[in-house]
Amino acid sequence: MTELVIVRHGESTANRDNTYTGWSDVPLTDVGVGQAHHAGKRLREAGIQFGAVHTSVLKRAVVTANIILDEIDQLWLPEYKTWRLNERHYGALRGQNKDETRRIYGKAKVQQWRRSFYTVPPLLAPTDLSHDRRYMKYGPNVEPRGESLKMAYDRIMPYWIDVIAPRLLAGENQLIVAHGSTLRALIKYLEHISDTGIDGVEVANGVPICYDLDDQLRIKSKTEI
Repeated sequence: MTELVIVRHGESTANRDNTYTGWSDVPLTDVGVGQAHHAGKRLREAGIQFGAVHTSVLKRAVVTANIILDEIDQLWLPEYKTWRLNERHYGALRGQNKDETRRIYGKAKVQQWRRSFYTVPPLLAPTDLSHDRRYMKYGPNVEPRGESLKMAYDRIMPYWIDVIAPRLLAGENQLIVAHGSTLRALIKYLEHISDTGIDGVEVANGVPICYDLDDQLRIKSKTEI
C-alpha cells in the first residue's frame, strides 16, 4: 500500500483579498503560514515517510511545501518544482475581485468560469503575458492567456504519468503541494469524477488529504488528516 498526500497551499494574500490569482506569484498571509505549519504537524503525527515532494513554481505553494517538510523533519527530500502544477490561469480575470466580477458579469457567468470543467475565462491580451524567466526555457507557448479546468487537467496529466505515478508504483509515498484548481483536476482523475460532478468539489487551504493506493494506484481509502 502506497500513500499519496495532496495539500493546497496556505491562505495567500489573494485568498484573503478574494481576488483571482492563477499564475500571479503572491505570498502567503500570516494565516497561511500558520495553516502550513498546522498541516505539517498533522502529517508528523501521522508518521508518513515520503520519497519526494512535488510542487508548482509559485511561491505560495513552494513556501507551504518547505514549511511542511520542516515540520515533518524531511527537508532533505528531493523537491520537484514544475509549472505543470501551477494554479489554473484565470486569464483577464487575474487580479480582479471575485465579488466585483459577479456584479459586472452576473453570478451565473462567474460560477461557470470558476467551476465548469470546459469553460475558458476571458483571455489576457497577448501583450499582457508576463514572459517570466521561470517559463522561458519551455518555449514561448507554455504561458497561457487563460485556461479552463480541462486545459489545466491536460497539462497536469503528463507530469502525473511520467513523474509521480512511477514513484508511487515503486512503493514510494509522495507529497503534492499545489493549488485549488489543479488539485481539483487531480482529484477528478483519481476519483473518476464526472465532468459535471467536479463543479461541487472544493479543496480547503492547508488541509492534507491522504489517499491509500493499491498496487494499481486504485484508491483503497481517503482521509483528511
